[in-house]
Amino acid sequence: MTRHLVGATEIAALLGCSRQWVNQMAREDDSFPAPEAELAGGRVWSRHAIEKWAKATGRTIVGEG
Repeated sequence: MTRHLVGATEIAALLGCSRQWVNQMAREDDSFPAPEAELAGGRVWSRHAIEKWAKATGRTIVGEG
């Protein structure tokens, strides 16, 4: 399994929020990391970039993602 790339569902599990919230942040928050790729199944992000963003914005990492 590729653990360095995460989709909205994995980010939601990592941050303890909903997938819808993740997608909203990706659309509306300019500081949210850009996706690494946009695939037919959805966007994928660098896990490292998401963790760095979460820490920089005071969010707690609660899960494995």
